Amino acid sequence: MDITQDIQPMTAFRNQSAEFVRHLKTTGRPVILTVNGKAAAVVQDPAAYQRLLDIAARADAREGIRQGLAELEQGLGRPVDDVFDEILAEHDLSS
Repeated sequence: MDITQDIQPMTAFRNQSAEFVRHLKTTGRPVILTVNGKAAAVVQDPAAYQRLLDIAARADAREGIRQGLAELEQGLGRPVDDVFDEILAEHDLSS
């Protein structure tokens, strides 16, 4: 992040939006928009935003796996065959 270019007042964005979009595409960096000197919004290139979503999804999946392994180490898991047998019995299904 370059604070001299990437933190801008909302009025500048309203008045020069096309220039801001070019800047987003060129740099790939988000721009923080301020109102009365305080951060109010972040504007980001769609490709950069998608990358951020992908990173968050991977991190979420890793955390779920980490939690599952921790529960298994604590003896909180159940054998999958027991779970399936319980589901089949609850719904009166045969295997």
